[in-house]
Amino acid sequence: QVQLVESGGGLVQPGGSLRLSCAASGSIRNIYAMGWYRQAPGKQRELVAHITITSGGITNYADSVKGRFTISRDTAKNTMYLQMNSLKPEDTAVYYCNADSAVGPSSWGQGTQVTVSS
Repeated sequence: QVQLVESGGGLVQPGGSLRLSCAASGSIRNIYAMGWYRQAPGKQRELVAHITITSGGITNYADSVKGRFTISRDTAKNTMYLQMNSLKPEDTAVYYCNADSAVGPSSWGQGTQVTVSS
């Protein structure tokens, strides 16, 4: 019952920046955490960053993106963001938005492509 829509992906050169957005709608009152995941061709989907919607917005990052990516949320707009700086070719993947709910299974967005290439 939760709908998630990602935006902001695209093509960027190494060292560049992008900001991804994830807008949530529907039955959002029971969402307690959201996160960004990514999947590169031929690889498993992996956690990039995670944030609690309650409990003060506690964040968690994959080691590969610490110091470069920042996850945040705007509860008034029901939107989550991923600011990606100092992008590397190995960051190339489809990035997915995820929401965890206390009353149902996790919800996923359709994904947005991020390509880092010179």
